[in-house]
Amino acid sequence: MKAIFELPLAVDGYETELLTSSYERETMQLHLRGGGVEGLGEDISPFGVEGFPPYAEPPELALAGEWTLGSFCSHLGAQALWAEEPFWEPMHRYRRWAFESAALDLAVRQAGRSLPELLGREARPLRFVNSLGLGDPPEFETLQIRLASYPGLHFKVDADPRWSPELMDALAATGAVEIVDFKGRYGIEVKDADALARMYEHVLARFPDALLEDPHDIPAVADLMASHADRVSLDAPIHEVADIGALRTVNVKPSRIGSLEALFAIYAHCERNGIAMYSGGMGELGVGRGQAQLLASMFHPDAPNDIAPSAYNERALADGLPGSPLPAPSPVGFRWA
Repeated sequence: MKAIFELPLAVDGYETELLTSSYERETMQLHLRGGGVEGLGEDISPFGVEGFPPYAEPPELALAGEWTLGSFCSHLGAQALWAEEPFWEPMHRYRRWAFESAALDLAVRQAGRSLPELLGREARPLRFVNSLGLGDPPEFETLQIRLASYPGLHFKVDADPRWSPELMDALAATGAVEIVDFKGRYGIEVKDADALARMYEHVLARFPDALLEDPHDIPAVADLMASHADRVSLDAPIHEVADIGALRTVNVKPSRIGSLEALFAIYAHCERNGIAMYSGGMGELGVGRGQAQLLASMFHPDAPNDIAPSAYNERALADGLPGSPLPAPSPVGFRWA
């Protein structure tokens, strides 16, 4: 994997494009150009989302020149990619990933190759699950409607202390829940630890085979989770190899990791140590979703990857969406094609 950092890269300049969705979400697509070729990346910062500031362009950056991919990425690491300090610290990684992924796409295209070819890996059919919360208030119908249209669809569901035992029974009866995401590692205040612990008790009893993602790091939960360590995975805290620790399963999100060097180090570490991997989406609207899918198709295609095609993020699913697994792509550059 280190060989890709030696790829030559010619950069003339860049432009940005604002992407919008029907569900109050905006992202920035980056167009990095050089030698008559274009590489794309996507900044998945939460522009347009309630509570976050509006879209902010990158400052004018001195990126033109002849580089290797590695030297260009090192140069990026020394640049201020925001004109002003962003509202949320993780947005530094999101924007760096936009530039580094665009540079990888550009370098591979300038070489006239595909990323799987350069890495010596095969892009295989990609299995995916659909991630969703069950509404406010949570209702089984949210998931039931999706299964009525797509009976083979599987899910990653966001746990909620308001889940009733009856709702959890209905979810479990579908046999379609592969990951329960507790979203317990975002620093959100726990208002009722007793209610939270009761929810964990019910989830652990009803979903004995599901991955348990980002459980809360509080004593009441830690005691319950002690005998389930083999199916705990982490997502939000994973930025580099040192964050993995003794985990047996990890959610590898390229945008959250933020750099190609850290991402490939995680892939190598997990493969050496037999750590299972899957990937998750970050609300991508443009090229970023396909790039995450392509990486997953090379490194963990058979896992419960939470990177369904972006149309699955819509509140109402259209007819005729592709099912899981997605056929293996015939990529050019660093894109799912």
